[in-house]
Amino acid sequence: MAVVTIRQLLDSGVHFGHQTRRWNPKMKRFILTERSGSHIIDLQQSLQYIDKTYDYVKETVAHGGTILFVGTKKQAQGSIQEQAQRVGQPFVNQRWLGGLLTNFQTVSKRLARMKELEEIDFDDTTRGYTKKELLIQRRELVKLQRSLGGIRNLTKTPSAIWIVDTKKEHLAIDEAHKLGIPVIAILDTNCDPDEVQYPIPGNDDAIRSVGLLTRIIADAAAEGLIQRHQKAEEGTGNVSAVEPLAEWEAELLGASQAPSTEAEKIETVDGLVSSTESNSAAVAEVIAAEVPVEENNADAAVAEHEAAADASIAPAHHVESDAVAEAKIEAEATDAEKAHPADKAKPAASKPAAAKPAAAKK
Repeated sequence: MAVVTIRQLLDSGVHFGHQTRRWNPKMKRFILTERSGSHIIDLQQSLQYIDKTYDYVKETVAHGGTILFVGTKKQAQGSIQEQAQRVGQPFVNQRWLGGLLTNFQTVSKRLARMKELEEIDFDDTTRGYTKKELLIQRRELVKLQRSLGGIRNLTKTPSAIWIVDTKKEHLAIDEAHKLGIPVIAILDTNCDPDEVQYPIPGNDDAIRSVGLLTRIIADAAAEGLIQRHQKAEEGTGNVSAVEPLAEWEAELLGASQAPSTEAEKIETVDGLVSSTESNSAAVAEVIAAEVPVEENNADAAVAEHEAAADASIAPAHHVESDAVAEAKIEAEATDAEKAHPADKAKPAASKPAAAKPAAAKK
């Protein structure tokens, strides 16, 4: 059964690309058409790449690998953390620390320091630490948890890395290339497809689009974990210790059971056929629609937010016109002259006469 349908991709805005002036010509083969000054991504190709990436992630995790989820932009932080934690995979949703992959030995030392600080009771002042020392250690712990909390259980470099927005996460991609780690990423119309081994053409700025594609990668990792446990139980896997299935794994395993009866099999095949027909109709509907394209531009959203903020803090008092202000000033000056007539009667002090130039010496 298909991992996702074109209708779901359309509803999440995966097909919206950037403005035509911001495109990367290498992305031409993934672009379906251009409308209202923006590119439309070919979702038929997106479906093919999603299926290919789904199988790769599932097989990687099933053989004991890990997927590092990376997305530090605001639109991706929430979904990256939620989906990675759901399937027990490491993630980075704050600032990417330089050397996180290439200098993993030093990062491991910082992780050990973070776990050491987590064992300290900061409310207990009877263990030989002063209040100031405890405060400094608490601040250090908060900083480490913010930057390294998502990779606390990472004991080696990941098998692959999932990237949201390759333009923003170029440091992570560079480090992955140096170590030969495959990169899985969303490719928007302004990205370079040569940097990614497993691309998924789509919108990397919309929250719903990022959430949907990240959930698909997490589902693939969850299915791989279930296969890993099944192989270990059957004695055919390479996993030395078998952990009990978590609740979400058990539910997913039960939901993934193949249809047992012939009627269920026929119903599944009919669903696939109708899904394919509806997908084709949905693509035609998008191309023919006259609805203006949502601009895939995070900068525009930020500018709109700032404008709203400026309007909300506008001064509440009424700004007077220049004529009214001048009239008030003249009235105040007249009142001052009436109140102090003696000051007006005093003659102005005469300026001292300029000294005559000295006669030139003969």
